[in-house]
Amino acid sequence: MHLVPEGGEGPEALMQGVVRIYDPQTGEGLVVRDTDRVDLVLAPGALDGSLFRMLRQGQRVNFEVDAEGRATQIRIGAEADLGLGDAQI
Repeated sequence: MHLVPEGGEGPEALMQGVVRIYDPQTGEGLVVRDTDRVDLVLAPGALDGSLFRMLRQGQRVNFEVDAEGRATQIRIGAEADLGLGDAQI
């Protein structure tokens, strides 16, 4: 599912995907976007402001894409499934 703010697309759009790989020592990793299966590199600080301190392979996440095409603002990926609406964790 691809969630887009009303009238919006591009870097500010909320995306969903799955963590392909994550290295907790370096903070580097890849997220596969659901809509087109494109691999996106995690931006430095992608977990800043999140309860996540690390990610695991196969974990569902919501994220934004920055101007350089990197995944940022990583959030829990199951808000809709859990009935939490717009909750940010």
